Amino acid sequence: MRKFLVVLDDSKECLNAIRYAALRAANTGGAVQVLAVIPASEIQHGFGVAEVMRAEARERIEQQFEVFAKWMRDRPGVEPELVVREGDPGGELIAQISGDPEIAIVVLAAASDSGGPGPLVTRLMREMTTLPCPLTIVPGDISRERLEQIT
Repeated sequence: MRKFLVVLDDSKECLNAIRYAALRAANTGGAVQVLAVIPASEIQHGFGVAEVMRAEARERIEQQFEVFAKWMRDRPGVEPELVVREGDPGGELIAQISGDPEIAIVVLAAASDSGGPGPLVTRLMREMTTLPCPLTIVPGDISRERLEQIT
């Protein structure tokens, strides 16, 4: 099945990428895979602390995912898949794209502030010639109505 891969993070733009991916998947018979990355820098090592921190991070990710997953199930009728990885977010995104041949499109949202497109968009733009699939960049401040029109 053709998958739309979208990244779940704490950015406000993430919502638009998730909406776009879910609506496109619903309208084209695809699926949505949601990738969340626990940055290795957030995990302290030693004396069991790392395992507790991983569990807490995973629980926070799963709670955040369930909010979006409920909307995807209820509104566009898509059952999303959650993948949680640990490491450098850009590197883990590229590893996920490379490791799953069903990923057909990567959907990211550009940052809506004037600081540039964001680190993941920047990283994938540098890797564009080696990506096995297209990259869709959704404007971070695009309206929900406009997203529905173009999907």
